[in-house]
Amino acid sequence: MDYNIISSLDEQQIIELYELYQQEWWTNNRKFEDVLVMLENSDILIGICENKTNRLIGFTRVLSDFVYKALIFDVIVHEKYQGKGLGRILIDQVTTHPKLQHVQHFELYCKSDKMAFYEKWGFTKEIGDINFMRKTLK
Repeated sequence: MDYNIISSLDEQQIIELYELYQQEWWTNNRKFEDVLVMLENSDILIGICENKTNRLIGFTRVLSDFVYKALIFDVIVHEKYQGKGLGRILIDQVTTHPKLQHVQHFELYCKSDKMAFYEKWGFTKEIGDINFMRKTLK
């Protein structure tokens, strides 16, 4: 497959990202205006686009202090392109990103059925006596 890796999104690709978010249970309630703010405030954006059409078909983003932590969010691939190794490309792009080479911990959260996928990069749920906590405001 012919594709390009991108680090920023144009207006059309932002719309396509929003459409990608609509296909997933964990992102389908996001508002377009909030996605714009989210993109502006993410430290690293990585997209995969088709060469021919420049259509966004895969995406992830990272929040980081570039020393201790890099938190990976929104690993998403268009349903038509799933199973073609694009998720692997996204994670490879994050874990080898030049700005993240000195980060001590890459972190993410995922459902149980995706754990085997992330374990290929050394991700583990064995992080000691740490619990995921959340306070919801909206």
